[in-house]
Amino acid sequence: MTSPQLSPVKQPAASISAWAPFQHRIFTLVWIATVISNIGGWMYSAASGWLMTTLTKDPLMVSLVQVASSLPVFIFAFPAGAWADVVDKRKFLILAETSIAVLSTAFALLVWRGLVGPHTLLLVVLVIGAAGALTAAPWQAVVPELVPREHLAPAVALNSLGVNVSRALGSALGGLLIAVLGVSAPFWANGVSNAGVIGALLW
Repeated sequence: MTSPQLSPVKQPAASISAWAPFQHRIFTLVWIATVISNIGGWMYSAASGWLMTTLTKDPLMVSLVQVASSLPVFIFAFPAGAWADVVDKRKFLILAETSIAVLSTAFALLVWRGLVGPHTLLLVVLVIGAAGALTAAPWQAVVPELVPREHLAPAVALNSLGVNVSRALGSALGGLLIAVLGVSAPFWANGVSNAGVIGALLW
């Protein structure tokens, strides 16, 4: 009588820390720079709605600020995904983030000088929203190039965490800057906040 064959006991795979992607310097640098940039973006978003209420009392114009911010995502989401597969993602992101920084800084100057009207505000919000929609897919696609495969899942989770943290901090800081330094301050902060992302991508 032969003894039954026992299958080897499978050892559980070693769990990967949620913070493991931070072991990779380039991911850490890009993550921090992106969070700072996103904080600037949410500060600008809060300030845009506030600025419109000071330019006009028309409820439709005030509501169109959010429309101008969200519409580009609806229009460019699919084209941006296809575009991310055929271009050099790093070069495209450098070009796009530099354009956003230049436009944001120029707009901050116009706000500071009091030269912005409701239609100008909507146009700038629409253009910056379009640039943001076009960069969303390349940003997601570049993550696998920053960390090894086994750290990809926590890297994606950390990116989501960064978005939520920046949304909470950006909106609060935007209101604080408006109260202390005036409505143009969040627009200046948004223009400067992109410098870190551009530097990280160049590096």
